[in-house]
Amino acid sequence: MTAIVAADDLRRLLAALRRRVAPRPGEAPTIAAERHRVAAALDRLDGRVTPQPATGHPLTRFLPAALALAAELDPDLAAALTVVGDGLPWRYGYDRRADRAGLESSMGWAEIVGPLAPFVSDEVCLGLTLIGPETDYPAHRHPAVELYDVVTGHPVWHVADAVLRPEPGEAILHGRGVVHAMRARAEPLLAVYSWTGDVVSPSVWADD
Repeated sequence: MTAIVAADDLRRLLAALRRRVAPRPGEAPTIAAERHRVAAALDRLDGRVTPQPATGHPLTRFLPAALALAAELDPDLAAALTVVGDGLPWRYGYDRRADRAGLESSMGWAEIVGPLAPFVSDEVCLGLTLIGPETDYPAHRHPAVELYDVVTGHPVWHVADAVLRPEPGEAILHGRGVVHAMRARAEPLLAVYSWTGDVVSPSVWADD
């Protein structure tokens, strides 16, 4: 039988994630506004937890390396994730691609807040994305506004026509329907993400 993560451990993880998306001084106004929007929606959570069984996703093989890096950069998040990481509902929601064999086992996300997440919300999603080393997350889009906060890794990021190379601790904002892609390099990419707006419609490949 698959163990289910304890509610208190999920609450500890949620607290660490909330700190990552909290407003920060000196950021671009668009990022600051989205942080405030996410924080306000998280404040409206009713506190109930519906723990979910682990999915046993193969991408969790990258967690030890990511957590080793995160322990230096965000000890609170690393400690919370060390306890629950293997037991989270990691998923990959796209159709398989002939040009990206094995992608479905090398990247994915674990949603902690959202319509079908342990903390239920129909106005905000909050979770973790994990991408293995030297793995491309091809161009995709979604109607939700998305904020990413890089925890580990030094990825290459494409947002519309811009190419970015965010460092750990930097944030990237994707507007509604904006095509974006990212590539993890030598280190696994671990990032906190949030969605606002249409949090129900799924992400699709840019060429769909």
